Amino acid sequence: METERFCVIGSNSFSGASFVAGALSAGAEVLGISRSPEPDAALLPYRWAAHAGFSFRRLDLNRDLDAVEAALREFAPHYVVNFAAQGMVAQSWTRPEHWYQTNTLAMVRLHDRLRKLPGLKTFVHASTPEVYGNTSGLVGEDAPFRPSTPYAISKAACDMNLLALYKAYGFPVALTRAANVCGPGQQLYRIIPKTILSILTGRKLRLEGGGHSVRSFIHIGDVVEATLQVARRGAPGEIYHLATDRHQTIRELVEDICRQMGAAFAECVEVVAGRLGQDAAYLLDATKARTQLGWVPRRTVDDAIRDTIQWIKQNLARLRELPSEYVHQE
Repeated sequence: METERFCVIGSNSFSGASFVAGALSAGAEVLGISRSPEPDAALLPYRWAAHAGFSFRRLDLNRDLDAVEAALREFAPHYVVNFAAQGMVAQSWTRPEHWYQTNTLAMVRLHDRLRKLPGLKTFVHASTPEVYGNTSGLVGEDAPFRPSTPYAISKAACDMNLLALYKAYGFPVALTRAANVCGPGQQLYRIIPKTILSILTGRKLRLEGGGHSVRSFIHIGDVVEATLQVARRGAPGEIYHLATDRHQTIRELVEDICRQMGAAFAECVEVVAGRLGQDAAYLLDATKARTQLGWVPRRTVDDAIRDTIQWIKQNLARLRELPSEYVHQE
C-alpha cells in the first residue's frame, strides 16, 4: 500500500505543527512549508516525538510561489492542507493590506497552481467562523457571510474563490471551519496559555471587555483527527464545521483555568476595554462532520486546559524567554 503524502502549508503554526505530528503518527510522509524558520521545539508538536518522513522548506507564498510549486511537484503529495494565514483579528485593522495580501491574493495565486497539480486528491483549506460575523444560535455551513474585520473579510474572499474553482473546474477542495482551537503548543498570546503563564509568573491577565464573548473551545487533537478525515473522505466542494457542544464565555474559561491552578480569579485578572470588531458569539453546528465523516470530539476543554498547564510547566524555563505577545510579520 502506497504511503500517504501530505504537504502542510503553514506547518509552523499551532494547528499546522499539530497536524504534522498527527499525520506523521499515522505513518504518512509530510512536507512542511512555512514562511518563517522553525521556532523553538517547545512550540512544534511534531518535534516532541521521534518521527521519520518529515522535511521542511522555508518558503513565503507572497514571494516564493514558483519555489512552492516546484517543491510540490517534486514531493507529489496526495493531499495539501493549508493552515497558512495572516492571523489575529484586532491587529488586522492596523495594516489591513497585509491581511488581504496574504489571506486573499497569495491564496488565489496558490489555488491556480494547485488546480493544475498532478495527483492531488484533496486540498483542505482551514477557514474560520469569523466569516459569519456575530451569530445568534447555532449556525450551519450554509450561513451567510457577515465578516466584520479585515481578517474575516480576507478569509471570506479566499473561501469564495475556492468554491468558485470547485464549481468551474471541479477543484477537489474541502474547507474546515473550527471553533476556538486550543491545547499544548499553542502560541503564548492565546487566551489559555496566556492565562496560565500570567498565573505562573505573577502577572495580571488583561481580560478584554470583561470576557463576555461566548465561544466554543475545541482540543487541537480533535481538530487534527477531523482534518485527517476531511482530507481522506471529505466531499469536494463541502465545508465542515468542527466544534463541541459546550459554549462558554471567555470569563468562564479563565475562571476554569484559575480553578485548575488553585488561583483566585480576582487576584489574577484586570478587566480592560474590548477590542474593535469583536463578535459577541459564533457557535457552530458540527452535525455534518459527525454524520458524513463519523467524527466525534473525544476531548473536553478541561482536558485542553490540563494538557496546556502540563506542557507549560514542563517547558516553563524556555517559554519564559519567548515573546508572549503577538509579533506581526509582513
